[in-house]
Amino acid sequence: MRSLYMAAGLLMTALGIIGAFLPLLPTTPFLLVAVWCFSRSSPRLEQWLLDHPTLGPPLTNWRREGAIAGRAKAIAICLIVASYGFFWYRTAPSPVLAVSVGLILSASALFILTRPLPKKG
Repeated sequence: MRSLYMAAGLLMTALGIIGAFLPLLPTTPFLLVAVWCFSRSSPRLEQWLLDHPTLGPPLTNWRREGAIAGRAKAIAICLIVASYGFFWYRTAPSPVLAVSVGLILSASALFILTRPLPKKG
């Protein structure tokens, strides 16, 4: 099982890093799964991710207090709105599809907005 968690952790880390450069692929969710997998397979790689100067702070904030930084929230909400606008423009969706996608994206935005901000120190 440990090897399976290790392989999944490495795959999720790779997808997370790729997501940092591709607009539609998220970074943090993949890295959260990677940290979880590494916690069961490789404490050294888990610590490496948590201590990473760029990748570590959001992971530590989430793990410690379920918090999302204000800047990350703003970026996420802007991307959700832009994604919905792009979806609407490119697909001319039926009313049912437009409402369905809007509800899913709204629920995602609401989840993000209701997470606490990280405490200082």
